[in-house]
Amino acid sequence: MLTLALSKGRIFDDTVPLLRAAGIEVLDDPDKSRKLILATNRPDLRVVLVRATDVPTYVQHGGADLGVVGKDTLLESGSEGLYQPLDLQIAKCRISVAVREDFDYAAAVRQGSRLKVATKYVAIARDFFASKGVHVDLIKLYGSMELAPLTGLADAIVDLVSTGSTLKANHLVEVERIMDISSRLVVNQTALKLKREPIRQIIDAMALAIAQPA
Repeated sequence: MLTLALSKGRIFDDTVPLLRAAGIEVLDDPDKSRKLILATNRPDLRVVLVRATDVPTYVQHGGADLGVVGKDTLLESGSEGLYQPLDLQIAKCRISVAVREDFDYAAAVRQGSRLKVATKYVAIARDFFASKGVHVDLIKLYGSMELAPLTGLADAIVDLVSTGSTLKANHLVEVERIMDISSRLVVNQTALKLKREPIRQIIDAMALAIAQPA
């Protein structure tokens, strides 16, 4: 039995067409079912639904053989012990720095001001600002990042940005792009040795699907 770890939402929705190209159909709709383990049309493959941040942990420790996870999660949580055969080119977005419309970020950086930065990506933010020589105090938040500059909790945020509409609605502007993000297929290294043939079939089929022109 192979177990594939996915998170609900955009990653699940974007992974389904790639699985279909590999001949795999998920038989349950996670939006209509409370099941956390979903059957597929293959008796030797099941899908488990976990939080996005837990996907690497499940795969690392053998709770799943494969998983799909954003590059941001891998960078923040670590990818030790994970084989990353494919950039799936799905769930694309970026990690950026954003501030209030009336905050002069460039001047603050130029003057060497110490910035308060709210983010759930503490490791990514720390490395980025350190590489620029900018002094920051990092405040870890888990949601509603946009509130932090609006309430005076922080001068800036580091967060995922897709369309930028949420920033605009809250009178924030994107001032620096840290990196582009997409989702990766990750594989447990022990599983790759013990279940090499079925795992390699899935990897090859998904790679072919990515290579096909849209």
